[in-house]
Amino acid sequence: MNLTHVTPTLAGTEHDSDGRLVGLVYDSTPPLPAAETNPWLVAVDSSDNALRAVTHAAREAAAMNACALHLVHVQHWLSKEAAEVELAHRALETTARARAMLDTAGLPWRLHVVMGDPAERIIERSVQLGATGIIIGSRGLNVVESLLFGSVAYKVMHLSSMPVTVVP
Repeated sequence: MNLTHVTPTLAGTEHDSDGRLVGLVYDSTPPLPAAETNPWLVAVDSSDNALRAVTHAAREAAAMNACALHLVHVQHWLSKEAAEVELAHRALETTARARAMLDTAGLPWRLHVVMGDPAERIIERSVQLGATGIIIGSRGLNVVESLLFGSVAYKVMHLSSMPVTVVP
């Protein structure tokens, strides 16, 4: 069965106090057998940097006895109406290559889609999951470029209390 063309299963939704959709959770087919066992969080988007992080995570997960790969994708804030219509579409399109890589490797995953500041949401989700660590790709910016343009990997690395692997 070719899993790269299987639509993931919507496993949950999150709403804020105003009823706005602010998060989605999707499971691979088949889903993670034990999502709470040695959870690793991998930040994903459509960039080659993120795909290198997914490749690294897949290699590490394949070498472990038990590892649950949790992908997190952060979208900028959308209005209540736009979130209902666009959040799932944007997230599934943006993460398609990363999910396909894991499907091809036979590694189940859970995708967490959230809105907000990327670094803050990545750290927040890793704490919620009790993640063992975070894996994130780097754009390869030097220190000055990171300060001027902002680097999600740099911010995550400095704000996180758990181990962060930055994949160049």
